[in-house]
Amino acid sequence: MTTLLALYRRPAGGDEALAGFLAAYRDRHLALVAQTPGLGSVSVRRVRRRLLGDDDLVLATTMEFPDWETAKAGLASEPMRAAGDVLAEIAPGLVTLLVLEDAPELQPGAAAPSGGGAGLPLAASEVDTGRPLGEA
Repeated sequence: MTTLLALYRRPAGGDEALAGFLAAYRDRHLALVAQTPGLGSVSVRRVRRRLLGDDDLVLATTMEFPDWETAKAGLASEPMRAAGDVLAEIAPGLVTLLVLEDAPELQPGAAAPSGGGAGLPLAASEVDTGRPLGEA
């Protein structure tokens, strides 16, 4: 499973700006995202309260794909490109987009791999922290 996680910060301009962003996000952006090939599900959640961190986040959206190859194809699709264009218009500089993958070896109760290691990446090359979307 590959998940795209989008975190949205509060736009400047108070409640009126936030209401305008939320309406455009729902009516324009998400309408296009829903047309993305290979997309399994979308879940949008309001941020009720910040417990840690400095960002003033208002929304968190997850987009689920069966695997990274399907997610890459979805990201390159026309509906997702159009959704990105809308997002650049309605939320410039307000979004952080992350690609998440399951990490079963880190789940509570997971057995350590044989050989005594923790099952974590050991080399920087094993952790992708900066390649542009769409690159393997």
